[in-house]
Amino acid sequence: MNAKLASTGHPKGLYVLFTTEMWERFNYYGMRAILVLFLTKALAFDKAFASSLYGSYTSLSYLTPLIGGFVADRYWGNRRSIIVGGLLMALGEFILFGCASVYNTSPDLSTFLFFTGLGVIIAGNGFFKPNISSMVGQLYNPGDRRIDAAYTIFYMGINVGGALGPAICGAVGDTGNPADFKWSFLAAGIGMLLSVITFRWLKDHYLRRPDGTPLGTPPADAKQGKAVLVYIGLFVMSCAMVGMLYTDARVVPFLTYLLLLAVLAIAVMIFTDKKLTIPEKKKVAVIFIVAFFVIFFWTAFEQAGASLTFFADEQTNRELNLNIPTWLVSILSAGFLYLMFKTFKSAHKNLQEDPKGVRVIIYLLLAAASAYVVYLNISLLTGDQGNIILKELPASTFQSLNSIFVVAFAPIFAFIWLKLGKYEPSSPTKMAIGLMLLAVGYLVIAFGVKDVAPGTKVTMMFLVSMYALHTWGELCLSPIGLALVNKLAPAKFASLLMAVWFLANAVANKLAGELSALYPDGKTTVFLGYHMNNHYEFFMLFVAMAGIASIILFALTKQLQKMMNAQ
Repeated sequence: MNAKLASTGHPKGLYVLFTTEMWERFNYYGMRAILVLFLTKALAFDKAFASSLYGSYTSLSYLTPLIGGFVADRYWGNRRSIIVGGLLMALGEFILFGCASVYNTSPDLSTFLFFTGLGVIIAGNGFFKPNISSMVGQLYNPGDRRIDAAYTIFYMGINVGGALGPAICGAVGDTGNPADFKWSFLAAGIGMLLSVITFRWLKDHYLRRPDGTPLGTPPADAKQGKAVLVYIGLFVMSCAMVGMLYTDARVVPFLTYLLLLAVLAIAVMIFTDKKLTIPEKKKVAVIFIVAFFVIFFWTAFEQAGASLTFFADEQTNRELNLNIPTWLVSILSAGFLYLMFKTFKSAHKNLQEDPKGVRVIIYLLLAAASAYVVYLNISLLTGDQGNIILKELPASTFQSLNSIFVVAFAPIFAFIWLKLGKYEPSSPTKMAIGLMLLAVGYLVIAFGVKDVAPGTKVTMMFLVSMYALHTWGELCLSPIGLALVNKLAPAKFASLLMAVWFLANAVANKLAGELSALYPDGKTTVFLGYHMNNHYEFFMLFVAMAGIASIILFALTKQLQKMMNAQ
């Protein structure tokens, strides 16, 4: 039992992938949470430019995995792609740390470092993102009943990182002093390095198939090019991402048209294939139709990193003024230290057959956490204050809510679908419900700011309620849509149609940035003849967008079901 547990448990490799993905998501969501705030408060860009740039960045982050997945499948394998991608992302974060350190003294250098850092992160994300999740299922034999539970555990890792990233990066960087944003980038970069170190160090021992063969190695027929050519290719790709990002933001906004052209080209390629049968083409058409509606969902949903962050920063009352007595901190600390002790005993008992270095690192991490808690308590007990005062939440930490709600509500939604049995809605109906929940979320916050005088801050419960409803919508749409693509795609076009799904997300993220640029910051903005003078009118745009898309999709569900079942 060196690489896997007994058949009733899970392979230890699953927890290696869990930890690797958790730290990567910590990095991605932690940096994303403060990106537009850094752009507006430190680099002094206006909200419209910051929003557009945010959309370009997140859009390209969905586009590059198509390249990274291709390279992994034909040349590098998953392992090398993950390590290279992770190192590139860490390097990008440290370049942004440099940017945030010199923006006051060297504005031109800071701007160069900013675009370079983002471009390198985008390139790295392309190699990391598509490769790690594909390894989860390979830890098990085909048909193993534990696979679904394994993906659930892995999904929790994503959301633990998604919750911790904005909370921690926001706490250290979003302090009200723009000079502190550099600590957010540093924390994100350290998190990414931890991800790479965990994977690099443990992959050979734990990431193996049930028969003991290693996972993620290069394909047997892979072409082995010279190392120098590989690194030149990586450099060129990173430069291309920097160039595309800068050109779209500063010269001509071409990215939206490029993405739509890519979707159109794929559609022409598939539908003109004479080997596809009519029923197969109908199923492919369902994928394209669903992907179209997904654009409306993510365009509104992804306001979280842009306009909703501006709203949290400027129009939301984030004051807590919580007084936490020292004695309560001491009691909680005692419980934490007991948990650390139990974890130590469990690790000592269950890791005897593992490499000694694994135990040493775990012991060091437990010791470091325990020492910090002891230090914190000594500082509180010897100080003059009898309590800890939590004054105000950073605006960026609200982006942790989505991941927290996913962890809380995902089991409930799975239970609901199971209990409904034969009355369970079809996949298109679930996605229409998701769009409607998104619209209701924006309706809540729209009425929360209706008739509120400019400059008046509203309770944070409007944002909390909206994020809860948006998460419910995501649980109805995101995993359902992904499963639908896998189910309906003809085998010969499976990868290409998955690319359509990710391209739809890329288009949506770009549009999210463009619509966030219409955030009415003391001025009137216009979208398709609709004038927005205040936050109420701005949020009602998304109510209408998601609501109308939902109604149309509801009306199409029966026809889509017929196309899905075409024979």
